[in-house]
Amino acid sequence: MWKSAESKLLFKIDFFILTFCCVTYFFNYLDRSNLNNAYVSGMKEELSFQGNQLTVINAIFTVGYVVGQVPCNLALTYWRPRIFFPAMVLLWGGLTMVTAAVSSPTGIMAVRFFLGIAEASTFSGTHYILGSWYTERELGKRSGLFTASGLAGTMFGGFIQTGIHTSLDGVRGLSGWRWLFIIDGLMTLPIALYGLFLFPDTPTTTTAPYLTAAEKELAVSRLPDTNAARSPLNKAFLKRLFTSWYWWGFVMLWVIAGETESFSSNALLALYMKAHPTNHYSVAQLNNYPTGVPAVGIVSTLFWATLTDVLGGKRYLVGYFIGVTGVATSAMILACFDSTTTVFAAYYWAGAVYACQATFFAWCNDAMRQQDARQRSVVIASMNLGNNAINAWWSVVFYSADLAPRFTRGMWAMIGCSIALALWTTAILVQTVREEKRGEPPTSLGDVTPVDHSIKKDG
Repeated sequence: MWKSAESKLLFKIDFFILTFCCVTYFFNYLDRSNLNNAYVSGMKEELSFQGNQLTVINAIFTVGYVVGQVPCNLALTYWRPRIFFPAMVLLWGGLTMVTAAVSSPTGIMAVRFFLGIAEASTFSGTHYILGSWYTERELGKRSGLFTASGLAGTMFGGFIQTGIHTSLDGVRGLSGWRWLFIIDGLMTLPIALYGLFLFPDTPTTTTAPYLTAAEKELAVSRLPDTNAARSPLNKAFLKRLFTSWYWWGFVMLWVIAGETESFSSNALLALYMKAHPTNHYSVAQLNNYPTGVPAVGIVSTLFWATLTDVLGGKRYLVGYFIGVTGVATSAMILACFDSTTTVFAAYYWAGAVYACQATFFAWCNDAMRQQDARQRSVVIASMNLGNNAINAWWSVVFYSADLAPRFTRGMWAMIGCSIALALWTTAILVQTVREEKRGEPPTSLGDVTPVDHSIKKDG
């Protein structure tokens, strides 16, 4: 009976949580990646971009994204997610449409800063919500599906841009790339309405009409009861946060791991093609060929997320896989730059590093199950904040558009990050193994608090 009731509960929350979060993240990533698609589809020439202005715009977006991380995740512990998430979706949809009206690169810079703040709500916020509903053997697959939806946005962005450029370029006097932003913004409205009426909030606060009273009780009983009582934001809260190994360990993990995604997140394959000294590519090729990178990322994400669930949450395996991938792909590009086939193969393979998004945030949720929910929300947000704070200048220094097509210094930076990731993964693994042997997760450095291990986990 328990399994039958639990299966029905999982089906319902999977449907309503994952449909909203995945579709939201799809358009979140679509809006981000379409700036690069627009750049190679006529925006560069129409707005007279100079030097590394595209890279600077991406960095400014990152600054806004960083500013919004912790406030957005904390907001989810004060306001109902079904209100907060749709409000942010409407905000960034409006800003996306505003992008279609800009007349200069500086105008895009201003819009993208506020777009970054609005979009900061989605990634970290969803991982906080997933950790509130799913057990250790369920979380990886759901995190993987969520991450894959964002990669799908990146992948289909190229095809969508190609279709709009072909069919709408010049309609009503607007360039195809402007129509792209208008259409993207309009598509967010039904998503926001869907979330407002049907998103289930968290197990302890849900009022979803499709969950019975028994299912609500079951949802709460499946996980440690850390969501009902949340610590106030005071000095004691901050002391626990910053003396906890969770904050330092997982923030640094994502600072390093996030930079191994630089080949893909900075659209280096498209920039390589655009700036190639001898090979010339059409607009369709510039938009379509790079879609193979997120396609590889989707397959890798779903594979590793599922495998680590099956193996009982061994998320650390992904750290070693990504370390090898980062070193190998960078070396291939450095050593065989004159071989277009080898360079394309390396960039496609590098897309596999996207697997770390789902598994590392799931790893953090797993490790902090016994901790206060507000602490967990801040650690998750801080992971993304830390990585994007580095991204704000990392991409300019190592992957600036004017460094295309070789990105030599970026290749060496990738090798360094990949080695560092393998070492840091080992450090976190050692810490978690120590906790398992002690049988008691410490809440802070030197402070070990016994916990009740009678809570049953779903197997």
